[in-house]
Amino acid sequence: MPWIELEGAVNVRDLGGLPTSDGGKTVAGRLLRSDNLQELSPADVTRLVHGIGLTTVVDLRSTAERRAEGPAPLDAVGSVRHVHHPVLPEAGTATDVVADVLLTRAEQDRSRFADDPTTGHYLGYLEDRPAQVVGALRTVARSGGAALVHCAAGKDRTGVVVALALIAVGVRTDAVIADYAATAERTDAVLARLRRSPTYASDIDRKPASAHLPRPETMTAFLAQMDARHGGVVPWLNSQRFSGDDLRLLHARLRRP
Repeated sequence: MPWIELEGAVNVRDLGGLPTSDGGKTVAGRLLRSDNLQELSPADVTRLVHGIGLTTVVDLRSTAERRAEGPAPLDAVGSVRHVHHPVLPEAGTATDVVADVLLTRAEQDRSRFADDPTTGHYLGYLEDRPAQVVGALRTVARSGGAALVHCAAGKDRTGVVVALALIAVGVRTDAVIADYAATAERTDAVLARLRRSPTYASDIDRKPASAHLPRPETMTAFLAQMDARHGGVVPWLNSQRFSGDDLRLLHARLRRP
């Protein structure tokens, strides 16, 4: 797994080198995923912008989270475009860390997919905020350089948007699931970071640490439900006005010629 080791973020990786169903691979330095970027050091910023070529940050956090967390170091970099695509309903001050312990949302998650409420939660992004999900993918497709997708932990919201992007360009399903599950290697470090933030600290311990771990079965079920309910990722994108041109741009960004 091509981890990017930074001082101020712990769940950062480059999604290059993933195998595709036709025998190809994704291109390095085009799509990154991360946890919260609030603690990046000057050296981190230099590495991302000048070393990797970061030009676009896709922020999936809610408006409430962004307001509570305040400016991040990359905000001051003029060459980096910041695009906000919140994939949770914009209501109250809930963060994704506690979304599944909120009674009404937990009930909705179970009603969407009783076998795994987290899978139901992910399906909810598509039902509740389809324009934001598609907008995030469109932003990645149109990025001039490396695009970085992040939320708070870099697991759920980021995991779903990244999975959709990868499946759309033909990455093998097993590789997508393995990438999603890789966050488990950094979960303890992610939780330690979030506990330092007043925005998330009170939420973290409302459920056991094991509940924060990504389960491969969750992403497996999510992708299977995409097939069963929508005919697959690409048909769902098409139904949400993600055009053929959008898909070609995404393919050109993430795949080798």
